[in-house]
Amino acid sequence: MFGLGEKATAYLETAIGVCLIIAIGLLAMKVLLKISRKTLQKSSLDESMHIFILNVLKVVLYILLIVVILGYMKVPTAPLVTVLGAGGAAIALALKDSLGNIAGGLLILVNQMFKKGDVIEIGGKEGIVESIDLFVTTLKTYDNKVVTVPNGVITTSVIVNYSKEDKRRVDCIFGISYDSDIEKAKDVLLAVTETCPQILNEPEPVIGVREHQDSAVALDLKVWCNTDDYWSVKYYLEEQVKLAFDEANVTIPYPRLDVRVTK
Repeated sequence: MFGLGEKATAYLETAIGVCLIIAIGLLAMKVLLKISRKTLQKSSLDESMHIFILNVLKVVLYILLIVVILGYMKVPTAPLVTVLGAGGAAIALALKDSLGNIAGGLLILVNQMFKKGDVIEIGGKEGIVESIDLFVTTLKTYDNKVVTVPNGVITTSVIVNYSKEDKRRVDCIFGISYDSDIEKAKDVLLAVTETCPQILNEPEPVIGVREHQDSAVALDLKVWCNTDDYWSVKYYLEEQVKLAFDEANVTIPYPRLDVRVTK
């Protein structure tokens, strides 16, 4: 009976010790995560990187807590580490594609290829970045479609980031008839650019003959604006140039085809 009492006391002490370790460990984890969260908010890292770092830190802290508990209970950890290593290798082999997506997510976050809110194009798909997770990146198109792209695909694709720079060039092409005065048309284009306050003075607008088409002389109009004003400037130029050409009697020709009938 005395031996059973000693064992019960030992088990009770161990259980109390484990409970104390869990309570202290969870409290310490909460404090560390809170400090880490505040530190990350003051850093220049992207918000998606914050979430990833906090999740990894949480997993590491849980593993450390489990190891401490097992050590307190005097449970040998070497066999457990061996089993976990073998299991990890098997899981890694089975989930190699998923691990590739995780590696891609890390590359995106570390290299800061793009961030939430950027307008990007990946493999012909264009949209606004909604979220960057470890496995996938989610885009929302302008017509409100949700596009999910695996991160592994992103890192092996050509990425066009339309929001990376503060300024963006607006390129327009306008066709005039061969009978129209080219210099007059160029003056009209320049005058239209001067009426748009969103067009930047530097760099200056570029206006010139692009090419001789079958039915028209194509003129280039290239202006610069702030990235957020791109579509406003684009639509303004397309509309106002048409009205200005009509007022200045600069003809915008239709495609024309000469047909000869031979008897």
